[in-house]
Amino acid sequence: MKLPNSARNWLSLLGAGIAAMNLFIIGFLLALSFFYNLGSSYVGLFIYIILPMFFVGGLILIPIGMVRTNRKLKKHLLPEDKLEWPKIDFNDPKTRNASMVFMVGTVFILIISSMGSYHAFHYTESVEFCGKLCHQVMAPEHTAYHQSSHERVKCVECHVGEGTGWYMRSKLSGLYQVYSVLTKKYPKPILTPIENLRPARETCEQCHWPEKFYDSKLKNKKSYLADETTTDHNIFMKMKTSANISAKGLSEGIHWHINPDVKIEYIASTRTRETLPWVRYTNLKTGEVKLYLEPDNLLSQKEIDSLKTRTMDCLDCHNRPSHDYHVPQNFIDELISSGEISKQLPDIKVLCMDILNQDYPSTDSAMIAIKSQVLEYYDVMYPEILKSNKGDVNKAITSIQKGFSSNIFPEMGVSWKAYPNHLGHLETNGCFRCHNDKHVTDKGETISRDCNLCHDIISQGKTGEMENATIDKPLEFKHPIDIDKQWETQLCSECHEQLY
Repeated sequence: MKLPNSARNWLSLLGAGIAAMNLFIIGFLLALSFFYNLGSSYVGLFIYIILPMFFVGGLILIPIGMVRTNRKLKKHLLPEDKLEWPKIDFNDPKTRNASMVFMVGTVFILIISSMGSYHAFHYTESVEFCGKLCHQVMAPEHTAYHQSSHERVKCVECHVGEGTGWYMRSKLSGLYQVYSVLTKKYPKPILTPIENLRPARETCEQCHWPEKFYDSKLKNKKSYLADETTTDHNIFMKMKTSANISAKGLSEGIHWHINPDVKIEYIASTRTRETLPWVRYTNLKTGEVKLYLEPDNLLSQKEIDSLKTRTMDCLDCHNRPSHDYHVPQNFIDELISSGEISKQLPDIKVLCMDILNQDYPSTDSAMIAIKSQVLEYYDVMYPEILKSNKGDVNKAITSIQKGFSSNIFPEMGVSWKAYPNHLGHLETNGCFRCHNDKHVTDKGETISRDCNLCHDIISQGKTGEMENATIDKPLEFKHPIDIDKQWETQLCSECHEQLY
């Protein structure tokens, strides 16, 4: 088949060569991925995004070269005033050949491009693309995601949701994120996009909706004291995720805040929503309105007018649903409970807290410091333990390093300190941002900090010495260490944020 004369130019030949070469490389990488299971976020990036861009660029060069050549030929053969539009005559073999090449090429390109576009779309929507492409930047989020209960939910289902509007919005914001990564202009740690998050009713409530009834749950909080014997302490609680009487639905308990008949609004004086001095309750059935203010932290009218009034939803408590960085005392407790850290090692809990309460410039330096400090401590304080239980000590070192690398990322400034979890009130203020007995109405009503609003203590104490409640009367909380009644007046986080 003879090609038209206009195709005989360096630009068209260059474009054809670029397109053919990239098509071959795409096919080669696809074959490797399919037959040898070779794949990574970077291979996918090249197969579905970078190489197709060069392939299309090469194809575009072909007609550009042909048009330029055609103009040059006409310019030399005819005066400018006699130039005519090209005549399509299928009796001419050149026209037939060119048309055949164009139609076959167009169909082939459409098939290839549609397949590529389909795979490119799904690739950019994948967890691998979101979490692994910008390795250092997204490593904390990707690691925490795989430790969460939402591990099987794709990133885009929460961060984007359904609909073309939010899809386009996410892709446009993604362009700036790519620019920030390439130019290293991103903050450390990356700020939580509180202002730009899609409303929970359009994402979370596609699976968890307020009308769905949730039974109360029994939870066992097993912790260990920072003493020589690492004494264990248990608290069994009935979490009131629903009303005590099922017919009452969401009229009481933890999820009362999302009762369709109730509207809770607040104004935060800080971007992180750690301080909420203005809270308004509205009963949508009766029209009753109550405004709770903190006398020691009053907002001026100018501040109230300038700050955003937000309606409370799921994310005000569940603010780290998939990217929770566990507090050291919690992940160490879990490692001790699972046996990965031996409880028989004296002072192991207090040693872990002392090590993990330090700041390290990098993960590598932290790994070295953890190993050296554990070995040095037992070499000085318990040399006989180090000699007789060296295996347990080494296992403890490995486990502490594992807990650190899964929850603390010095390179990005990420830890439990950077992203406090509002679900609870032990290490962070969480519930106590509102439920602190400090928010008062003009009639003297307060937002209560009564523990039994959200949970009942069923049993508590050291293993073998448990105190148990009766069916109709929950236990009063007893602090594992005797601090008298300070826990009734002080916030838990005042002590526990220091890792004890």
